[in-house]
Parts: sequence; structure tokens; C-alpha cells
Amino acid sequence: MERARRFERPTPTLARLCSTPELRPLTDAFTEQLKQHISVGEAARLAASEKPCNPKRRKKTSLIRAHPLASRDCKLHKAAKRPTLGARTIWSRAAAQEDRSIPLASMGLNIEEQKAVDRFRKEVVEPSMTKLVIVDFWAEWCGPCKALTPVIEKVAADYAEKGVVLAKINVDEEQFIAGQFQVKSIPTVYALYQGQPVADLTSARTESQLSQMLDQLLEKLPIEAGATNGEATGPSTEELAQFLAMGEAALNEGDAQRAASIFAQVAEFAGDNANAHAGLIKSMIALGQTEEAGQVLAAIEADPKLATDPAIAAAKSALELAASSVDDGELAGLRQTARANPEDMDALLAFADAAFAAGARDDAADTLLAMVEKDREWNEGAAREKLLKIFEATGLEDEWVVTTRRRLSKILFG
Repeated sequence: MERARRFERPTPTLARLCSTPELRPLTDAFTEQLKQHISVGEAARLAASEKPCNPKRRKKTSLIRAHPLASRDCKLHKAAKRPTLGARTIWSRAAAQEDRSIPLASMGLNIEEQKAVDRFRKEVVEPSMTKLVIVDFWAEWCGPCKALTPVIEKVAADYAEKGVVLAKINVDEEQFIAGQFQVKSIPTVYALYQGQPVADLTSARTESQLSQMLDQLLEKLPIEAGATNGEATGPSTEELAQFLAMGEAALNEGDAQRAASIFAQVAEFAGDNANAHAGLIKSMIALGQTEEAGQVLAAIEADPKLATDPAIAAAKSALELAASSVDDGELAGLRQTARANPEDMDALLAFADAAFAAGARDDAADTLLAMVEKDREWNEGAAREKLLKIFEATGLEDEWVVTTRRRLSKILFG
């Protein structure tokens, strides 16, 4: 798979980089400064634990390569080019254990760069202190990125219980961060642990390849898999929200199969998450599995707390609308009948029902809006009620719904 090369990294000045601890170049002088904070025995132990990939070609050791846990597998471990963003070196961690402080500068970035660093620290560095973070550099225009995304998201969801977290970084929106990682082509994928890159996962293009690389890393890194009193716990609230967003994105992009897989896993980890159950039902409807979706809904409605949740109500509306689904031949017949008899409100309503169930929501909305404009009181406002049910099933914050509601308001209130 070819990698996109449209993105070009910025080149921040060395003075600016040196002024912030997260962006400090790993110079030999800085290394020696930090080594002074470690006992001789600890330094010897760390040095002895390191196994270089190629001792003959190796002239000096970077702090990242010196990571005693990651360096044992040279095939996986790829040292990031300096400067390294967000890195807490093994030397600084050892110093922290001895309760000694290391004076580091914290100024020199402009406001936008500092905000970028803060976001990266919160979304990537902090989670990586206890978990393995997959950092995926991507862009909307990148075709290879879109092909790799389902693979990464699926594996990240499968490994969430083992302590793996996915962080996606849009290189167009976070150019400063991408520049610090010297990203020259995308997709680029790294694995970070305790603020440091421990593996380059970019070469993984299939679920099996990525899973194999993660398994090797998890064997060597003390990742917190969420164990409490010997019992495994699921992903955090933030991680669940991230997976829900992935599921919604997949569903909106038309990949109902991947969306259903993501929602099902979230529902398994968090049985009380109404959005996960609702997303699963909608995904099943999109797959044409309306009978199975009805069974899922029936099971959820047995829980009073879930049954009254707005997300479940929206899923129920979507399922009811899907009951009007017909094959292409029947839809074409209903369309022809509606066009031939524009005054036949029953024919128009039947076509609108079938059109929405078939995914032609614009046709359905246009027909229903015309019915409301013609006779809003017909059949006790059936056309308007149908529109409101469609809005609920689609999602009140959906852009299409917002636009269509404005059209309805204009008809009703002038």
C-alpha cells in the first residue's frame, strides 16, 4: 500500500524546541545532566539490559533506544528521530523515584503551539503512562489512511481490555505535533509507552500483522490492563466515548458492518450504555437485519432505565420506519403511483415511508414537506408526525435534520 506524501512538516527552531521539556532535543549534554541523578548501580543495570540492534553501526545511544523494556525486540522498536515530543526518559523517571527534581525550561512556544502540546499531553502522553497508546497520523485527503483506519480501529477495540488506547492525530490540524515526530508521509503509526515511542507500527497493514506486533509489545511492557482485585475491568469512560465516536463515524460513512462490530464491543463492556445499544440497533437496520434488531430492542426495553433513554427511543423509531422497507421494484412502483396521483395523500405517504426505509431520505422529506404544505391537517397531521419520527430516528443534531426542520418551520410558520 502506497503512503500519501502531501504533508510536509514544519521546521521549528532549535532554540524553541530546547525551551520546552516535552520538545527538548536529546543531546549528549542533556543526557549526561540527567544521568547524574541516577545511582551508579541503576545506571549499570540499565546499560546492561540494553541489546543494540547492530552494535557495529551504532555510534551513540539515544535515550529512547535505552529503554530496557522496548529495546529487547529490535524488529519492533524504532527509535524516534529527535526531538521527541512528550518523552519522559528513563533517566528522568529514575530521578523521580529518588525524589530529585530536574530543572527544565517551560517557555518558548507561541500560544497555538503550547495548546497543541497541551492537547497531546492530555490525549497521548498522560494515557501512555499506564497504557500502550497507538498514535495514528492521518488526514482526510489520504486514501491509504482511510483504508488503514478500519484495521487500526478494530484491533484497538479488540485490545482495549489489554490496556491499548488509540489516539488519532490529523496532520492538517496538528502540524506542529506531526513536525516533532518528523512525519514525512502518511499513514504513520507509532506505539507510545510512558511518553516514548517504543515501536513503529506503520508497516502493519492487516489485523493479524498489527495484532502480532501488539502482542510482542504487551509481553515486554508492564501495561495496566485494568485489573482490580484479580478481575479485569473494561475501558475507561473516555475510551468508551472514543469507540462510540468511531462507531458513529463508520455508520455515517456507510460501513454498517464495522459500526455494528464496534457498538457490540462497547455494549459488551458497558451494558448500561444506551448509545452503544442504540448504535448497534441502527447498524443492524442498515445491514437489513431488522428482525435481529427487534430482538435486541426487546431485550433492552426490559431494563426500565435503558428503555426511557432518548437514544433508545430514536433507535426504536428507526426500527419502526425500517418496517416499511420494500424491494427496488416495489419502490419504483410506489414512486410512479405518487407522481401520477399528486393529490392522493395515501399514495404519497406510502412512497415517503418506503423511500426513507430504502435510504432515499431526501425523496421522503420532499414528499412529506409537500404534503404538509398542501394540507397540514390531513389524517391528523400524519405527514408532519412522520417527519418528526424521521428526525428522531436520524438524530436531532444531524445536519440534514437541522436543514429539513428549517424547511418544515418555514412552511408551518411562514
